[in-house]
This record gives sequence, C-alpha cells and structure tokens, in this order.
Amino acid sequence: MTTTNPAATTPGRSLAELRQAGRQVAKQAGGSTVAAFFDANKETLKALLPAHMTPDRMMKIALGALRTTPKLMDCTIESLFGAVVVCAQMGLEPNTPQGHIYLIPFENRRKQATEVQIIVGYKGLIDLARRSGQIESLSARVVHERDAFDIDYGTADSITHKPFLAGDRGKITGFYAVAKLKGGGVQFEFMSAAEVNAVRDSSQGYQTAKRFNKTNTPWLTAYEEMGKKTVIRRLSKYLPMSIEMANAVVLDGRAEDGETQGLDRVLDGDFTVVGGDETAPEQEPQGEQPETPHDPETGEVVEQPQGTAPAAAEAQTPIDWPAKVAELKAEAGECKTIDALVAFKAKHAATLKAIPDDLFPDWNDFADGLAAELRGPK
Repeated sequence: MTTTNPAATTPGRSLAELRQAGRQVAKQAGGSTVAAFFDANKETLKALLPAHMTPDRMMKIALGALRTTPKLMDCTIESLFGAVVVCAQMGLEPNTPQGHIYLIPFENRRKQATEVQIIVGYKGLIDLARRSGQIESLSARVVHERDAFDIDYGTADSITHKPFLAGDRGKITGFYAVAKLKGGGVQFEFMSAAEVNAVRDSSQGYQTAKRFNKTNTPWLTAYEEMGKKTVIRRLSKYLPMSIEMANAVVLDGRAEDGETQGLDRVLDGDFTVVGGDETAPEQEPQGEQPETPHDPETGEVVEQPQGTAPAAAEAQTPIDWPAKVAELKAEAGECKTIDALVAFKAKHAATLKAIPDDLFPDWNDFADGLAAELRGPK
C-alpha cells in the first residue's frame, strides 16, 4: 500500500497542512514521503538555511542520516526536518566521521511521539567556538596521575602539563580546556575527574543506562571525549561566543537533562534556542522526559524492560537564584576537606549546573577559592 503525502502532491499548501504532513512518522510514511516533504518545503528550507547550504544538500544529509541511523525512522518527519535545519544553521553536518554533531531518537512522552534530538560532540563545540572571531584556538586535554601537572591561580593564572611518556600514564585525574584569545590573553578551566563524574552522574542519559545496566552510554564508551566536552562547556561561560556556539550549548544541555529540544517547531519559522523558552509552549519541565537510552554510534534505542519506565520528576517550583546561591555557598563553606567539597558538588550537581549565567561566575569564583584553600599550600 502506498502512502500519499499531501504536501508532495499539492504545491503551495498552507503551513497547517504542511505541519500535519510532517507529523507522520518517517517509517510509516516511507523514505519517498520524507524526500517529498523536504521537496515541498524547499522554499521554507531555503529561507532558513545559510547561504552556503542548499535545500538539496540538506535533503541528502537527512536521507543519509536515516540510512546510517535506522532508529531515526521512528521519529516524526517535522522533527527530522527541524534537526537538519538547525545543524545547517550551525554549519555542522550530522552523523559523519568528523564527530561534530549527531542526530538521535528521543521519546517525548507528553506528545506520545519520538522526535529527533541533536547531540553536539566536543569537536563540534571547538569548531563553533572559533567562529566568534575572537578566539585564536581552543583545545581540551586529559590529565593522568603520572603526568607532571600544576595549576597556579592568582594575578597570572597558568597551567603546566607535561604528559608522562615512559609508559602507562595512570588513571585519569582531570580535564582542562584552554582558549587563546585574539589580541592576546588566555582563558582556561580545569575540572577534576570527581567534578566531571558529578556532571556525569546528574545526566539523565547516564542515569537511565545505569538503571537498566546498559553500557551503551557515551559516558562509558567515550569517557575521555565526554570529559573534554564537559570542561569546554564550563569554559564557554567565560568566552565570547558566536550565536551558533550559544545555541549548541543550550541544545546539548537540554539533551543531557532529558528535555525536548522542540525541533518540530522549526517549520513555524520563529523557532529560537537561546532565550527561546518564553516562545516554546510545549517545552517540558526540567527532568520530566528522561533521555532515550541509545548507542552514540548508531543511534539504536535500547529497549527498556516492561513495567520499568522511569518515573517522572516532581514538578519544579520557581527558584530564587540569588538566595539559592547564597544557600549553596553557606553549605559548601562547611566542607572541611577537598573530598567533602567534591561530595557536596556531586550531591548538588543538577542545581549547580542550572545556576543562571549572570550568577555562575560569582559561584565559580567562590568554589575555586574554597577548593584552593582546602588543598592548602603546594
């Protein structure tokens, strides 16, 4: 039986009719219908794409992603369309060997539908950071216990890192990212392995994989890459960012928190990422939608045992962030050892990650100062 796509057979249909066609699941509609939908939306697509990208190129990328990641066929056509447009606007081609950005399935339980979601790789973040025009270079590295590594904070912050080259470098002890700014100046960020693990432990994807004893989470299959990505995201709070980089950080954060990215709304033409929550009526509350367990290479969804669906988080009440940060400082100030501070950060990882950008530098300076005090003189 052949499925007919109304958007493909009748040119110039209304936006509402196109949206209705886009709500079809790609598997049910078939590859030819997906192609027809993209073809029918060429003018819309052309208006949203950067000048160097063509609608035909984007259609080829979308169909290629469906072939390389078969589970995307369970997603709606409109979310696939939206994901491809957003990738194009960032100038990153998904599901390629470069590892810049990936498309994976995401189960939106509120809508009773599977949507496409964007996951940005650390190499993609580096590429986007350079586009601000103010960053000469950005790199991230892993520190091992047998490396010669030292950090100096003060009037002239610096990092010295000499990797151990005579054999096994030992276990991972931390990650750092360094940005060299045009015109001079260097900005860096260091996170201990314990701090990175606290971020990992707060990830909805990792929690879900751990709950079902699955090993396909990138936190297990690509730990070093995830650690680099985590410290780059932390550093990005202090860097001049291109809009593409800002969008990537927000979208990636929503994916890690198990929230919908709302990519099915791109066809409306008024989709925004940064500062877009006010115009996103279908946005899920934080933590309500756990990330679908998936293979980071193939996008294959891990089937969950019957009757074991993760419970939804309780509804969140508005947070008085200045008061909350003061509360966090008071509690952290009670820590008497560096291990106690690490445990505190692990306990409050989700809250710390959600601190607004205008308050985060104050918290980060406090936490860094406290950590230096607890470590004592070198």
